[in-house]
Amino acid sequence: MDLPAAAVAKHTTPRERARAQTVADIVRLGRQHLAMHGAAGLSLRAVARDLGVVSSAVYRYVESRDELLTLLLIDAYGELGDEVDAAVDALPEDDYRGRFLALGRAVRQWAVREPARYALLFGSPVPGYQAPAERTTEPGTRVIYRMVGIFDAAYREGALVAEVAPAVVVPPALAANLADIRSALGVAVPEPVLARGVLVWTSVFGAVSFEVFGQYGADTFAARDELFEHQLEVLLGVVGL
Repeated sequence: MDLPAAAVAKHTTPRERARAQTVADIVRLGRQHLAMHGAAGLSLRAVARDLGVVSSAVYRYVESRDELLTLLLIDAYGELGDEVDAAVDALPEDDYRGRFLALGRAVRQWAVREPARYALLFGSPVPGYQAPAERTTEPGTRVIYRMVGIFDAAYREGALVAEVAPAVVVPPALAANLADIRSALGVAVPEPVLARGVLVWTSVFGAVSFEVFGQYGADTFAARDELFEHQLEVLLGVVGL
């Protein structure tokens, strides 16, 4: 069982708490620099300057720019995942349509509010940086796992239509990939439904990215809220909800 934060604090030393606070301050400043300069322009020396310490001191807490990028990735994935979870959990477990809509809206709201952090997660790769999978895969898959969970629960309860028209045959090689994913996630949805779920997943994030990165153009789709709501409703039909 996880201990409450206050209980955890009692089991840490003043040095450990001071270190944790310093790392938190570095991440906070890193967010600000990310918003001002973008991921490619992130500088640990500049963060150290704003923290009021020499660069050699900050390296005792965060060893490199790549480590700061990793901390910012984990931080952003965590906040996005928390907001999605809160939005989904606010609705009844059997309101599958409502939960999917809440998930999509939460992703968009966070992305529009935090465009630089969204770009770090889903924009162009940072030159020379490779995110460590062992630290970023779990937080980075929270939203898609939550989406799959909604679809799987709906399928198990008979609320999701497994066969939609027009029927599309899943090629054998893709079916094998999807079967592996089904096994790894422990879900009941058949391969064709999972394939449609992949389309829904990429479409939600594609729609958000088009808005955040200005791909629609300044004079197109002034009714952005209505556009996104329409897109979510269409995607509900795609997956069979």
